[in-house]
Amino acid sequence: MSSSTFIMIAIVIYLVGMLSIGAAYSRRNKTSSDFYLGGRKLGPIVIAMSTEASDMSSWLLMGVPGLAYFCGLADATWTVIGLALGTYLNWLIVAKRLRSYSQRLGAITIPDFFSHRFGDDSGVIECIAALVVIIFFVPYTASGFAACGKLFTNLFPDMNYIPAMLISAVVIVGYCAMGGFLAASITSLIQSIVMTIALFVILVFGIRSAGGWNAVIENAKTVPGYLDVFANTTIQSTTPGKYGFITIISTMAWGLGYFGMPHILNHFMAIKDGEKLKISRRIGSIWVVISMSVAIIVGIVGFAMSSKGVIAPFESNSAAEAILVRISTLMSTYGILPALLAGVVLAGILSSTMSTADAQLLAAASGVSHNIIKGVFHRKLTNKQEITIARVAVLCIAVIAAFFARDPNSSVFGIVSFAWVGFGAAFGPLMLLALFWKRCNKYGAIAGMVTGGATIFLWKYLVRPLGGAWNIYELLPAFLVSCVFIVVVSLCTPAPDSEIVEEFEKA
Repeated sequence: MSSSTFIMIAIVIYLVGMLSIGAAYSRRNKTSSDFYLGGRKLGPIVIAMSTEASDMSSWLLMGVPGLAYFCGLADATWTVIGLALGTYLNWLIVAKRLRSYSQRLGAITIPDFFSHRFGDDSGVIECIAALVVIIFFVPYTASGFAACGKLFTNLFPDMNYIPAMLISAVVIVGYCAMGGFLAASITSLIQSIVMTIALFVILVFGIRSAGGWNAVIENAKTVPGYLDVFANTTIQSTTPGKYGFITIISTMAWGLGYFGMPHILNHFMAIKDGEKLKISRRIGSIWVVISMSVAIIVGIVGFAMSSKGVIAPFESNSAAEAILVRISTLMSTYGILPALLAGVVLAGILSSTMSTADAQLLAAASGVSHNIIKGVFHRKLTNKQEITIARVAVLCIAVIAAFFARDPNSSVFGIVSFAWVGFGAAFGPLMLLALFWKRCNKYGAIAGMVTGGATIFLWKYLVRPLGGAWNIYELLPAFLVSCVFIVVVSLCTPAPDSEIVEEFEKA
């Protein structure tokens, strides 16, 4: 049998395993809380690893190595530092408070939490928040489907993109619709393990193929500024630029997005014992730092391999994101065991995308079934009816996402970074102030979500093109503008009712 056959065997085993988990947990969903939060019964290790797996997506196994390969240490390092800080602070200051407060309010989604927190009986806050979730998560999920489809077509040139993308979508929808949040969390735990194995297997194989660690470093030194975290360069540059303070702050601002990511925040709400979130924080934060650091090193090792002629070089940053695929393909030619290991690596890339897509799919579906139908339109549903509607919503959202992902050359990937900014600006400041400032009211909440989202577009298309000091990643100014409007509008409008303040103090 050919090496591609063994790769396919490993991937098929992985996909069947994911569907089996969904089927195994399908009967455990008795209420909407079970379907969307696993009944708040998850342990600290599952929460830690499923949270980070759903966070990292293909960015870990494709984006980071590709960026390090083509641009050296600076861009990748400062981005990773910002993400690592954002991850740790989110666990430290948000997780426990959100877990306690959301349970006290009976909230099982982020729009649900905002609505209950501010006592908004009109449904305006829940409606706006749910629309934000749906609008940004549909293309985000589509990008996951597309990434899976492109992976298969790169591995197996005879396979058409549409069937490959649809097979991936069917598997993700299958275990999500059957098993809900619990199945998605268990599969994400497994996926985090597969992702870790993939990184270390590629690292060891890559260093050996490049001629050893010293050869990797010597090759990196041939590009001016490649190993300098304060130099802006690419492998095609002869003279590096300066990676200045504004660029560093702008790059690190990616970390602010964590405070508003529904698919991450939902995991905080799902742990069985809030006191054990400290364990989750340590495990999750350590895994993030180690895995992203290894991903950077893999990119540098990949550059050494291409310089030596072991693999073909990449001509652009986006093309370099396929570095793990190319190294895995090479590894598969060394025999049966290496081919199976290559299959595990490629399953890791697949799982990094699927672990994010499933969490996003559930969050988007909850916006439709729980927040719009039940929350905004006040339709009374039994637990069985709500779970049925939730499953139908998962299917419908997936169909729409698959439609967006139908073109392999579409610009859906450009929307992914915009979705990160959207959640970070619309939900991030509000989440922090909702948890830590009792004077925050519903008027400030609405103002913060609207202005945060609007500032993204204004800054990206009108201000940032001016360049210079204005060339700042739009999440940072949008985040600050949202904070200001929440505080100012809250102070200029009536204070929250005594019942809301009392609930805040108890929570």
